[in-house]
Amino acid sequence: MPISKTDFIRGLQCEKMLWLDAHAPEYKIIPPEVQAKLDAGNEFGDNAMGIFGEYTEMTSFHEDGRLYFSAMIEKTKACLEEGTPVLCEASFTWYGNFCAADILKKEGEGYVLYEVKNAYSVRKEFVTDLGFQRFLLRKCGVKVTACKLILRGDTPPEGYACQEEAFSQEEFLEHNGFTYRIVDVTKGAREADKLASDRIFELGKLKRKDMPMPDISPDEHCLTPYRCWYYDFCHKE
Repeated sequence: MPISKTDFIRGLQCEKMLWLDAHAPEYKIIPPEVQAKLDAGNEFGDNAMGIFGEYTEMTSFHEDGRLYFSAMIEKTKACLEEGTPVLCEASFTWYGNFCAADILKKEGEGYVLYEVKNAYSVRKEFVTDLGFQRFLLRKCGVKVTACKLILRGDTPPEGYACQEEAFSQEEFLEHNGFTYRIVDVTKGAREADKLASDRIFELGKLKRKDMPMPDISPDEHCLTPYRCWYYDFCHKE
């Protein structure tokens, strides 16, 4: 079964989580404060779309409001053929596996892939997310020349733990009243690209109807890197 970049990240955290997403989503509990963070992240990403000036957005909807994935994929293909300089939510599929890139910017003979995160520092799961996208884009014939994160560039709140390695290639941009920090994580994304190649079909199998629920006991992975939405289900005993 095909997976998305969200499926990939959740499956890496816990295969049981991905299985529950596919087979028993009714046990999912998203706390209000978590939903608020998700909504804030979406707003932050929408505001970042024009960070490089004029752009073309791929997002399309059915009449009932559902995302129209096939239309997004076809529109992306057309824009790539036309050489559109900046694409937002550029959509790709390979063997049914899907991703929508936050920002794809044409530079020279290739494209720079950007992922927007409403966070102050680089985190491993962000880079892994980019690696999954890089893998799919390559399989779709897109030359990805660099992978970068677009983060918050304002001052973190007091007490915020910002621990990350030093990045030699980063810049700050102002747009729509926001300060954005852009960090080049190409090296890490290449490594995550290999991880996607190794695990994509294995994780996809978890979504098959005939797959039993993985026998995984609660542990640290229930809270790292995120608190699992099925925490109560797995800890009920």
